[in-house]
This record gives sequence, structure tokens and C-alpha cells, in this order.
Amino acid sequence: MAELHKDFLFILIKSLTTSEKRQFKLYVNRLGINVDAKFLLLFSELDKMKEYDETTIIEKKISTKQQLSNLKAHLYKQILVSLRMNPSHQNNRIQLREQLDFANILYQKGLYKQALKILDKTKQTALELDEKSIASEIIDLEKVIESQFITRSIEGRADELIRQSTEISIQNYYATELSNLSLKLYSEMLTHGYVKNDEDRAEIMEIFTAQIQKINFEKLNFTEKLWYFKAHVWKNQLFQEYKYTLKYAFQWVDLFHKNPEMIVSHPVWYIKGNTYLFKILFLYGNIDILENRFKDFNEVVSSSSFTQNENIQSLVFLIYYNNLMNIHFIKGEFFSGTKLIPEIELKMERFRDKIDEHHFMILYLKMAAMFFGSKKFKESIQYSLKIIESKGNVQEDLLFHTRILILMAKHESGNDEDYDEFIKATSKFAKKMKKPDEFHFESIAFFKNLNDLTPDQQLESFKKFNKKLDLFSENEYYRRSLLYIDIHGWVQSKVRNVDVIEIIKERVRYKREN
Repeated sequence: MAELHKDFLFILIKSLTTSEKRQFKLYVNRLGINVDAKFLLLFSELDKMKEYDETTIIEKKISTKQQLSNLKAHLYKQILVSLRMNPSHQNNRIQLREQLDFANILYQKGLYKQALKILDKTKQTALELDEKSIASEIIDLEKVIESQFITRSIEGRADELIRQSTEISIQNYYATELSNLSLKLYSEMLTHGYVKNDEDRAEIMEIFTAQIQKINFEKLNFTEKLWYFKAHVWKNQLFQEYKYTLKYAFQWVDLFHKNPEMIVSHPVWYIKGNTYLFKILFLYGNIDILENRFKDFNEVVSSSSFTQNENIQSLVFLIYYNNLMNIHFIKGEFFSGTKLIPEIELKMERFRDKIDEHHFMILYLKMAAMFFGSKKFKESIQYSLKIIESKGNVQEDLLFHTRILILMAKHESGNDEDYDEFIKATSKFAKKMKKPDEFHFESIAFFKNLNDLTPDQQLESFKKFNKKLDLFSENEYYRRSLLYIDIHGWVQSKVRNVDVIEIIKERVRYKREN
């Protein structure tokens, strides 16, 4: 992620919208603080800066070096308080906690009846929204108050509170077990990637089975079901079992459609569920279902009831343009796909400090592949270099396949000026990978002498490599390697002497007919 400076206060101020800055100043004025207060002067100075410069702050005598840390901490807190009051940042969880805070204040003032009335109403809302952690806190406070404020109905109230507390405790147990399992599987995917062999598979299956066998699906509420589907999606992603990934991704998204009020409460998980669903539909080439689901998704996220904040906007940006490009890929519409790139890059700048480097590199790879498909090989290489020259934390497989795309573009364009050097660099890179496999080395071997062969020899080389790719595509542990870029489709187009677009269109027709 490209940060202006690793100073949290500066980044926070730069993230503020014009209306949020205006509200902060109004909030400060309501406090009756002198306009010359140091933290206000610091806010104005940081707002004007393009890059964080501590020396300027000290030179302008806004603060001494010794006082600056405390002054920044105070300003940071005041900005957060102001943002918390902003209607655009309000959500069900914040509103519930606000009511719980009010009840606590009333309790501390000895106004027990008023506190209990707020708690009872807030608890019902929390239970309806499946916010069990907040409901649990509310019940705990109710127990404290009831133990001090004796009424004739204490016996009935006690039984009711005990029943509710026990039920929520059981649901929280399920939620904890399933969320721990989901997080563990997601961590495995990020740190070790997809399973490479039977040993990896057995290890993941042991982790999964140990947790999932404790769960009775029939007793799960919305949140636990959500974690249940997440765990299954990530497990099947690790196994590259896309049929089952698709099944549970559908259930994940449809869980929200059956409980539409939860889309407002958990917009991020609604977006994430659709992200996985669209991804698998793309891999399967189910263009009709993908387009219909994508249309439905866009209607939901553009509705007035859908939560809007900068985090949500950045996630919607990613899923929207990733899928728009995926649809162009499935249809082989490379030329029209390249027309999206200026628009995407413009929006990338807007979200540059809110989206991690890996997701940006995925977008660049899709742009490079789109240029390759439209026969703009110079631009394809240019965008591929953005990835391999990146200083961010980018997955090895992504970097390797970007190098393969460059070799494909160099071969097509006849630009072999540094071809041999690039082959050597790619071979060196593959050897340094944590878990290089046969596909990586076979790909390098194929490209190594390709440009030195006669046309007849090249055709024979393509035929031999095509057979190897057929074998890789049948092997569940290598299948993933063929999904970053369509090297198999490209090789098949050379063998059959047709444009790669024809190969893609044939696949789409096949999917629709079967």
C-alpha cells in the first residue's frame, strides 16, 4: 500500500472528506475551545501538508518536540470523537453500543428503572440483528441492576435473564468455534497457499474436521451460519474443489438474501460472499449466471439503504471492476475491455491508501492480460512490469505468472532484445520460490529455446507443451497454476493456428450448451 508517511494522524487527516473536516471544526467550536488552541493549529498545518514534515511543525512553534507526541494523540482522539458523531459513520452496532453507554450512565446515577427500560429495548434490537456479543453485555448489566433494584417480578425476571444468558452463551460458543476455524483456514491460504499434495490436504482436513464435528447446523443462527459457510468456502478453496466452493458461496450470499436486514448490518461480509461467488462463476465460465448475479449485486449496493463509507466504497470498487473485466475475459472481449483501464486507474488513485498492494497487482495483471488479448503487447509488458517491479508484498505465484505473460508478449511481438536475460531471471526466481513445482520449471523450459526454433520446430514444441498442460489441468494440485493467465488457451491457439479469442468463445458456447 502506498502510504504518504507512516504517521497515523497524518493519514487520518488526509482521509477526511470536506464535510468531515467541516464537522470537526463545528464540533470543536461547540466545545468552546479557543481557535488558537494548539491541537487546532496542528490540525490546520497537517491538513495543508502534502507530506508529513515534523520539522515544519516545530519550526512554526505549534509544538515543541517533547510535547508533540501528546498533542498528536489528543488531536487524534478528538477527530475520532467527531467522526463517531457523523451520521455517515453510524451503523447498528455503534447505535446499540451508544444505548448501552446511556444505560450505564443512568445506572451510575441510580436511575435503575430508566436504565432497565433502555436495556430491554436495546436487547430486543440486538437479538433481532443477531448481535449476540452486545446482547450478552446488556444481559450482564441487567443482572447487576436487578440484583440491586428489587421488584416483585424479580423471580420471573431472574429466570428470563438466566434463560437468555444460557442461550446466548451456547450461540457464542458456536460462533467462536466457527470463526476460529474460518480464520485458521484463511490464514493457511494466505501463508501457504493452495494444497500442493496429499500431505497438505490431510493436514487441512484434520483441522477442519476437528472443529466442524462439534457443530450442530440446525441450532445455528444467522451469524453462526455465516461463519459455517465461510469455513466451507475457504476449505474448498484450499482444496481447489470449486464445485463445493461454488455451493457454499451460493449459500453464503443467499443467507443474506433470506435475511435482507443483515445486509445493512454486515455489508462487508455481503460483499465478500459475492466476491467468492463471482470468482468461482468466472473460473467455471458460467457467464449467464455471473451476469445475472452481478446485476443483482449492483442493484443492492447502489440502493439508498446500503451502507456507504470509504471502506465499503473501496471494496465495491474492487469487486465491480474485477468482475467487469472477468466478464470481458470470458467473452473474449479484449478490445472493449482495454477501454475500461483509464477509468480503473483513475479510481485506483482514489483508493490507493485504502487497498492493499496485492489487490492492486491483481488489477494490473488483468490489465496486462487484457492488453495481451487485444494484441497490444508493448502495453501488456509495460503493465506486467508494474507487478514484478513492485516493492510491496505480492504472492510468488502471481509474480511468476506475470513473468510468463511477459514471455508470451515478447514472443508474440518479436521483441526478444533481452529475452535470454529475462528467461535466466525467471529461472532464478522460480528456484527461490518457497514451493516451486513441475509446472514452473516446465514453463521455463518451454520458453527457453522457443525463439531459436524454426516455425515447424516451434509448432512441434507448442504441441508437446500443450500435452503437458493437458496433464497439469487434470491434476488437482496443478490446476490452480493454469488460472492466473490463460497460457493453455494461448498454446492451443498456436497448435490449431487460430486466434486465442476463438478458443475462448468456444469455451463459452460449450458452457452454455452443457
